[in-house]
Amino acid sequence: MARLSTTPDTPVVVDRRVLVGYDNYPAAQRAVDGLSDAGFPVEYVTIFGSDLRLEETVTGRMTNGKAALTGAGGGAVFGAVVGMFLGVFTSTTMSFVVLVLWAALWGTVTGAAFGFVNHFFTGGRRDFASRSAIVAGRYDVLVAASHLDHARAVLDGGPRPADTVVVEPAPSAGPYEPGLPRQEGPSSRQRT
Repeated sequence: MARLSTTPDTPVVVDRRVLVGYDNYPAAQRAVDGLSDAGFPVEYVTIFGSDLRLEETVTGRMTNGKAALTGAGGGAVFGAVVGMFLGVFTSTTMSFVVLVLWAALWGTVTGAAFGFVNHFFTGGRRDFASRSAIVAGRYDVLVAASHLDHARAVLDGGPRPADTVVVEPAPSAGPYEPGLPRQEGPSSRQRT
């Protein structure tokens, strides 16, 4: 049940069904890659993550010195790139090299100063470095309903990733249509 749109304001609605669910993204990615390798039209496939959460991995302690060093590294790279861009307009190789080195030096000094000042003014409220990522607790591979049987046949014929946990598919609530009220399932109706 797909409604195709001829105007940009009308949403395209596709009835998608769960093919398989995994507890990690690489397994879902491998399943889609397996479908692609078998010649399945993967433009009908979606990887849908649910139970989203933010994971922040602390990578180490941050001090004023480390902040200055990190800023110096970023500033050096930025300065070198600017220097190379400006060096394109020079007439000799030596002036190009000197310009790139000079810009990298100024970028290093400026980056170190900004890194130090930025960390100094946090007042010790964040003395650690970290990486943040949004991850899902479950990854479902969805396929357009019209291609579901073909996708199941392809997936059943291929190997399953060994390092994954396959999660039972959730019951389908029907096609997704943005802007329309949600349909009530049997469990949400009042019993008489």
